[in-house]
Amino acid sequence: MNNLNYTPTEKLNVRPPVNRVGYITNVCINKNILDLGCFDETALVKEESGSYLFHQISKVSALHIGVDNSKLLAPEGITFAENIKILRGDIYELNTLGVTNINFDVIIAGELIEHLPNTLDFFTSLKKNFAGKRLICSTPNATSFSNMVLSVFKRESAHIDHLQVYSFKTLNTLCKLVEFNSWTIIPYHVKFTEMLLRSGRSKKQMVYLCEKIINGIEYLFPMTAGGYIIDIII
Repeated sequence: MNNLNYTPTEKLNVRPPVNRVGYITNVCINKNILDLGCFDETALVKEESGSYLFHQISKVSALHIGVDNSKLLAPEGITFAENIKILRGDIYELNTLGVTNINFDVIIAGELIEHLPNTLDFFTSLKKNFAGKRLICSTPNATSFSNMVLSVFKRESAHIDHLQVYSFKTLNTLCKLVEFNSWTIIPYHVKFTEMLLRSGRSKKQMVYLCEKIINGIEYLFPMTAGGYIIDIII
């Protein structure tokens, strides 16, 4: 939790960046996981790369139930194993899917809230259904170094379905308004996995070098990191 004055010049206590997929996966070891917005259809190229979050969680969790409304999912969803499934449904109507009756340890919302028209309502619904549980949420950073560099060249990294982008302070404000029990905001390093997978050999080396340089800058200046993880006790 952060007790902020919300003045423009106050110094923020921001931790060094972490690896997003690694941090979230470690939280899920031997746990029952509800994974909201889990079917990242914009990044399916990463499925076999070790960087696709749903697959990494499935490898370590005891139970992994995903919920997503992607049109690429069949109405019956996908069953990978008895304990690993993706249900097609609305994250605001979880009671209709029966998942609110399952004793989940952790709720995951990876790269989801930037797609939502109303994150405050989403967080409020989680507080109603999963009070006391752990919520791990991740989202891109409004002040990321990579986007600041792109802006110099009149460019921006954003998917067409991104509706908003958050900063350290606005994430803290959301948590305060919902009155979560506790929360920690942790930067995560930008990764150019999709670009690397789509690049030829020579270009791949350049992309990898750029990633390492940017990660070094993010380590020195954490508020320029690619995104934030919010580790919450609901």
